[in-house]
Amino acid sequence: MASLNDFLNYFRSYRRFSIASIASSSFFESIDLVVPYAIGQILNVLSGQPLDTALEKVVADLAPKLDRSFDGTAIALLLSFIFLVTVVRAPIQSLISNWYHWAIALQARRENHEKVLRKILTLPLEFYDENNPGRIAGRVARGLENHTWGYPEITGQMLPKLVRVLAIFGMILLIEWRIAIAFLLSFILILALSLRNLKSIMQREQLLDRYMENTASRTSEIITNIKTVKAFGTEAGELRRQNLRLGRELFVVLYRIHWGYVMLGTWQRTVVQSCVFGVLSLTLGATLNGQISLGHFVTTLTVSSMAYAELDPLSMLAEMFARRYAAIQRYHEFMREPTGPDAQHIKLEGAVPSYQFGGKVEFDQVSFEYNLDRPILKSIDLLIEPRQTVALVGRSGSGKSTLVKLLFRYFDSSSGTIRIDGQDIRDLDITGYRRQLAIVHQEVDLFNGTILDNLTYGNPQVSFEQVQAACQIAQVAPFLRDLPLGYQTVVGERGLRLSGGQRQRLGIARALLVDPDVLVLDEATSSLDYESERSIQLAMKSIYGTRTTLIIAHRLSTVRDADKIVVLDQGRIVEVGDHTELLAQRGIYHRLHWLQETGEMLV
Repeated sequence: MASLNDFLNYFRSYRRFSIASIASSSFFESIDLVVPYAIGQILNVLSGQPLDTALEKVVADLAPKLDRSFDGTAIALLLSFIFLVTVVRAPIQSLISNWYHWAIALQARRENHEKVLRKILTLPLEFYDENNPGRIAGRVARGLENHTWGYPEITGQMLPKLVRVLAIFGMILLIEWRIAIAFLLSFILILALSLRNLKSIMQREQLLDRYMENTASRTSEIITNIKTVKAFGTEAGELRRQNLRLGRELFVVLYRIHWGYVMLGTWQRTVVQSCVFGVLSLTLGATLNGQISLGHFVTTLTVSSMAYAELDPLSMLAEMFARRYAAIQRYHEFMREPTGPDAQHIKLEGAVPSYQFGGKVEFDQVSFEYNLDRPILKSIDLLIEPRQTVALVGRSGSGKSTLVKLLFRYFDSSSGTIRIDGQDIRDLDITGYRRQLAIVHQEVDLFNGTILDNLTYGNPQVSFEQVQAACQIAQVAPFLRDLPLGYQTVVGERGLRLSGGQRQRLGIARALLVDPDVLVLDEATSSLDYESERSIQLAMKSIYGTRTTLIIAHRLSTVRDADKIVVLDQGRIVEVGDHTELLAQRGIYHRLHWLQETGEMLV
């Protein structure tokens, strides 16, 4: 649950400026009280009643020096006070209120947006498996937005107005303490009951925020999977489900939340008007009994009305904060998500260590499980020599991709050690280490930019000649010729303007341009037709033996030329050898090969 400390920490870098701006705003809100006080004293002068003792002494000292009458001096002095706190004060307060509060809020937004990006870049992969991009982006955007808008409301309006109310209490206390106590008790009672009701409404706001997050998440999924929606003709079903969600949101907003605010405002206004009438009665009684002057009567009634009038904007500000609180809370829940094993400070380009590996990779008694009762890898011992091409094969779920994730340190092994050139990979700077590796996934991720931008993403300094050479090996060049803008063609969101096979070819070329010491191909040609796959295999033979290459494949035809084939089954290595040796063993590899050759489905 978000606390006050979370909100304060969001603006911690601007603490001094915040305190100064809040103090100045509170001061300007409070000196407004000079006007009703001065008018009350002017009324005393006009009605022949005495001024306050301190003011009377000041006027008596000034009158002879100005060569004016006592009454004329008093009125002139009081008018000068009014001029200072109205005309002179106006531009100064406007500058502070309109500039500093928003300057702090917007700068804090910029700073915390960077923190969010750092958080996103260091969260573990399983977080993204459980939360889709729409849900994450929506939570972050709403959190930043509500912090940004909430700060000027609280520091520029709510806190100064509360200080103003305290100043009014002090002024009434100096005039008549019994009225001041009655005023304070009534104000505390109204605020306490309002806050209690707001607390229950805030809980409903939190429920609403979760509803809205689910709706936005599903909308994002519909957009992402729109082809699937249209292919199965489920548009009406999706519309119906989203309408149900929207109807539920409307019910909560209208009948649980908005109605609560309406009822809160209704009883609050009733109580406020009763309190105003009560203060009027007490003040009038004190005046008739000669306890206070006519000027004090006007001043007390005016400032107390000013205080009660602040309840409306204070209630509105509290209501707005209550509406913002749920989004702020969800934002801080996101920022408290545990980070992954690579959650180190993101370093500047020049601060990342540069490694050069020979490519010897060793898995020593490596085990891993997502849950303690479901081990994925069990005591894996595997040695990959420098520049060797090794293939990992096995049924789905045998642990092939998990082994690669451990190599890239997406996760850390539960036990055992992974070494590269004899060094424990956990002892290496994770960014520098990963830059010497490259992977081509079965589903290649592309950014919404040009083909050239995506090709050079991992190595922006690469020359155009190197780009062309990598594209020749990965068979990118043939389909580039069919694109009117060639390398400058924009691929669209997630590369959806390209086919799956074209994206895979771009992924292979992008990996080659990094010039990695260890290259991993995770089903990297699965989306290609046989002819394209065979062309890439022949072309990539030129890089086999130049670096350590790890191939994960279901199509066994793609791994026949590997130096070593490793067969995994239920998280264990069960067979190791080249294509011929494994066929001769007539084990799992032989069976998988026979199933593919005969066209049977793998289980």
